[in-house]
Formats: sequence, C-alpha cells, structure tokens
Amino acid sequence: MPAYSTAHLPALPCYLNGEMTTLDAARISPLDRGFIFGDGIYEGIAVYGRPGQTPRPFRFEQHMTRLERSLKETRIANPHTREQWRQIALDLIAAHPEHASVADWFYYFQVTRGVALRDHPMLEGLTPTVFATCLPMKPPSAEQRAQGVACVTADDFRWKKAHIKSISLLGAVFARQISFDAGALETVMFRDGFLSEAASSNVWVIQNGRVFGPPKDNLVLEGIRYGAIEELCRQEGIGFELRRIPKAEVLAADELMLSSATKEVLPITTLDGQPVGSGKPGPVTQKVYAAYQRAKDALFAS
Repeated sequence: MPAYSTAHLPALPCYLNGEMTTLDAARISPLDRGFIFGDGIYEGIAVYGRPGQTPRPFRFEQHMTRLERSLKETRIANPHTREQWRQIALDLIAAHPEHASVADWFYYFQVTRGVALRDHPMLEGLTPTVFATCLPMKPPSAEQRAQGVACVTADDFRWKKAHIKSISLLGAVFARQISFDAGALETVMFRDGFLSEAASSNVWVIQNGRVFGPPKDNLVLEGIRYGAIEELCRQEGIGFELRRIPKAEVLAADELMLSSATKEVLPITTLDGQPVGSGKPGPVTQKVYAAYQRAKDALFAS
C-alpha cells in the first residue's frame, strides 16, 4: 500500500464551510466532533453526465430524505436546502480540471456537529462543519461486470443503529478488511444467523427468479438502491420481497448481487471460495442491471 500524507494530496476542488477550496489546502479544527467522536452524517451520490447536458444526481430526492432522517436522529441541523446541496455538486464538478472529459462522478459530503471542547453529550448551538467533494466515479471493471466478483462471509459485529448513515465507520473498515485480506471484493455479514448487509453495500438474494432482501430496520442501512431495485423489479415483472433471510438460504442462492452508488448492481459469483449458482452472473441480476442502466438514461429524457 502507498504511503499518504497531506503533502501528497492533489489540489482538487472541495467545499468546506461555505467556501470552495482544494483538498491540499482544506483545514478543520482538531476539536471538530467529527474528528474526535465520528459525530456526523454523510451521503454518497452517483452523478451521471451526458454530452451537452448538465450532470444529474441519481435518485437525489431519496438521498436527501435519508440525509434529513439521519440528521434528525443525531440532532444535527441540516445546514443546506436540497437545492443548495445539488448546486454544491454542480459547482464542484465545474471546478474540477477534468470536468469536460469525465461523464460520471461520485458526490461525497458530510456534516459533523461542529467544533467544541471534548465532551460526550450532544452539545447544542454548534455550527455544523460541512465538507464535500465530487470526484470521478470509479465503477467496477468490465471484467467484474462480465464475470462477477468474489466475496467472503463474516459475523456482523457492528452497532445496532446501522440505519443511521454515520461517519463512525470503524466497524465497516474492519468488515471490509476481512475481504481485502482474503483478496475478495466485499464481506457479506450475518447477525444472529440472518443476512444483514456487506461492509459498504447492500446484498440481494435471488431464488427461483425472485429477489429477496433484508427488512428495513435498525440493523441495516437502507441503501438508496433498496427503492430503486424494488421499482425496477416491478417494471420487469420480477418478484421482490423484504424479509429475514437465514444464512443457509444465502449459501444456497441461485444468484447473489451487491448494490451501492458506485457498484450499481454487481453479481457475486463466488462466496467463501464456493460458486454461487452456476458460478456466472445470472439472468435476474443481468436483467436488473440492464433496467438500472435504462433508469440512468431516463434522467436525461426530459
């Protein structure tokens, strides 16, 4: 792994507390509660582009609804309106030196409670710290799309408020390291013997032509693709159901797929060294992926 330091950060645009600056120049207080406690909320939004058209965030309103829910639960004031959040993304893309040659972007932003002397309670009256970047999307490779990816399983050892999109991600870091050390792409996790999610993705089980996912509760972060995949399945005539899924069903699945902002819909073809189904991307996953691409195109239809 390469060694990193702030001296090697690129001078790419970022947004910090109302101002455009660059990654190498941005500075926050060491007493920011995001730094001290991981006390903050984040979002990551895919922003797609087409020649001659303004880039458009995918399922932007759903992202904003989740942001507002997470901020409310953590008692942090939302520092921007929805349109302000959208404009920050467009401004960051326009300021990027590759804006004319890159089509798709990943918009990351986070809101922390702000700066204060170290104390655990949710202090009131602080000014939230807002940081944002919009960098070129790094999607799965053509080979991963065509052949699927390998994943491993692990127990879900994280906290029980997984529905909050918190910047406190040490649990996710540990989970992802399990698959990284094994040379796999993701870690599929189980809590008390039932599927929860992966380190940074949602996991879907396909059996007999139907798509199944874990229920929306406090044990799973409801990815924005939850709603998207349900809509796409309905459009394509594919059965869709959310319920508790025992590990045995996952291991015996016809197909498995991951979903996230950057992965979109990605087939898992090997789990713990064993083939999933035929060991190749299955027809339902491929059908959902194709429908997902049409949903992206529909952003530019009007």
